[in-house]
Amino acid sequence: MANFMKRNGKWQARVSWRDADGKLHQKSKAGFATKAQAKLYAVELESELGKGVDVAADPVFADYFERWYETYREPHLRPGSKSQYTAVILSIKKYFKKTKLKSINRSMYQQAINTYGANHSKGTVQRFDMFVKSCVRSAIADGIITRDFTYGAKLPFDESKSRHVEYLSVAELKQLVKTLENDLPCENIAVYVILTAIYTGARFGEILALQWDDIDFERKTISITKTWDQRRHIAGPPKTPHSIRTIRVNIKLLKWLKQLYGNSQTMIFVCSKFDGDINYKVNSTLSKYLQKAGLKKQDFHLHSLRHTHVAYLLSQGVDLYAISKRLGHANMGITSNIYAYFIDEYKRKSDDQIESKLDEI
Repeated sequence: MANFMKRNGKWQARVSWRDADGKLHQKSKAGFATKAQAKLYAVELESELGKGVDVAADPVFADYFERWYETYREPHLRPGSKSQYTAVILSIKKYFKKTKLKSINRSMYQQAINTYGANHSKGTVQRFDMFVKSCVRSAIADGIITRDFTYGAKLPFDESKSRHVEYLSVAELKQLVKTLENDLPCENIAVYVILTAIYTGARFGEILALQWDDIDFERKTISITKTWDQRRHIAGPPKTPHSIRTIRVNIKLLKWLKQLYGNSQTMIFVCSKFDGDINYKVNSTLSKYLQKAGLKKQDFHLHSLRHTHVAYLLSQGVDLYAISKRLGHANMGITSNIYAYFIDEYKRKSDDQIESKLDEI
C-alpha cells in the first residue's frame, strides 16, 4: 500500500508491505516535484514487489560481488583462478566504488568497461565481463534486481596488450619431433612429457597425472580424468568437468611411452623423479631441444605445444568441433575465442582454395 504526503513543497511516497513471515516493511522516497511523479515511483516499486524483487535489499555492488565470489566461486577454484577473481574485485571497487547494485544501469556499466578496456587486453576484458555477468545473473536470481545491466555491452580493449601465443609451423614441429625422438633415454622423462604434449594437446597437469590404467593400447586411446597438483604432489580433479575425456592417439606415441614401463607400475611419468619446480625442468628441457633443432622461439613453453597441437590439426583440415572435444573445452565457442587468430589464418587459406576451385567451373 502507498501513502503520499507533501513537505516543504515536495512530494514523498511511502510504500508498505509485509514479507512471508508477516513482518512489516516500509520504503520511502522524497523530493518529487509533483504527486504524479511520486505515484509513478510507488507503482514501479509495487510492481517490483509483485515480481518477487527484494526491494529492501540494495547492497553496494562491490560488496555483493565479493560475497557472491566467496560463496559460489572461491570454494571450487584453483589458486590461479582465484587470483583472476581477486583482480576483478579490485577493479570493481576502483570503478564502481560505493555504488549500489540497483543504481547501476547499462550506460554506467558500458562507461566502466570502456575505461577498463583502454589499458587491458582482449582476453582480460572478456574475463572481467564474464565474471560480472555471472554475478548479475545471481543478483537477478536473488530478487535484488530485475534487469541485466551487462546486456549488449561492447568490449573495447588495448590491442597492444594482447599477445598472440607462439606456436610452431608444421615444418618446425616436425623438426622438433625428429630432434626429440633421436634422444629418448628412459630417465629423461621431460622429453616424454614434451612428446605427449605435442601429440595429445593435453594440459601440463593432465599429462603428469596420467597412469598406465589411463591408456588403452588396443584402442589407441588415453583417458584424461585428473590433473597433477604440484603443491601437494597428488592427482586431483581436472580443471572442469568437461576436461574429463578420452582421446585417440597415434601408435608412435604409445610405443615411446611403453619405454617408461620400468619406471613405475602406476604413474607413467613418475612425478617424484622431478625434484623442485617440475614446470621449470620441463620448460628448460623444451628450450634446450628447440635450440638443438635450430628453432629460435621467444616466450615458448610447454603450454605453447597445446596451441601448436591446435594449429597443426587446423592446418590438416580437422573439424573445430572435434578439436574442441579433444582439448576438453565446454563448447566450441571457447575454442574459437582462444584460437580466433588461428582460425582466421586458415579461413583465409580456405577462401583462396574456394576461389581457385570456383575458377575451375
